[in-house]
Amino acid sequence: MKHRTFVFIGMAIFAVTVTILISRQQPKAPLVPDFQSFSAGAERKQAFFDYFTPVVNAINSQVLADRTALMAWHARTSELSSREIKRVQALAEQYELADFDVGHDADWMALIQRVDIIPPSLVLAQAANESAWGTSRFAREGNNYFGQWCFSKGCGLVPNQRAEGKVHEVAAFDNPQASVQSYINNLNTHAAYQGLREIRANLREQNKPLSGTALANGLVRYSERGQAYVDELQAMIRHNQLDRLDQPSSSSNND
Repeated sequence: MKHRTFVFIGMAIFAVTVTILISRQQPKAPLVPDFQSFSAGAERKQAFFDYFTPVVNAINSQVLADRTALMAWHARTSELSSREIKRVQALAEQYELADFDVGHDADWMALIQRVDIIPPSLVLAQAANESAWGTSRFAREGNNYFGQWCFSKGCGLVPNQRAEGKVHEVAAFDNPQASVQSYINNLNTHAAYQGLREIRANLREQNKPLSGTALANGLVRYSERGQAYVDELQAMIRHNQLDRLDQPSSSSNND
């Protein structure tokens, strides 16, 4: 009888554990609106911002949590456990820092500079610009809202106007969230956007808000249009008052 009692108790504990784990799972992403169904202008813009703002904030929150943990580990480098060292090294791999050495402070500084948020105003302005407010072919068919390319056959959608001899495709994603995640990781890792990361680090150092308008100056190489592209993004941010979505800086997140 005691044996059966223990079995029943064990099954009950297992059931509770499963229930807790299920409750902690991330909710399913909301269905992507058909942005073409909204009237061009204010109505479509509002639908676009309503959908993407929480997506951007959720991804930035995770990045900020990683940054907070990273800086705490950096403050006690010589006392890190083997598990903590593995987590730091995993972040270094995620942010594409080759040969990261936990014993070199310069490597820590380089990683801290990469593990940081992208202001929502800039993310939203670029997504709107690159996807024509969610109505472009690449947004509708490939969940690509930032014009990211890939270079292996079948990795995405072939541009209709691709020049002869070119092999790039416009990357396809499972959902818009994956597109935002890839875009933020791209800005945080690619050598072309080192200037953006330096602007952001300087703002952190001065305890100033991370401004999308300011960080846009580091995107001259994002488009062949160069400075004209940057100017257009900054105008979009101002016109749509997107800077109100940017979070103030915090001294706890300074380099």
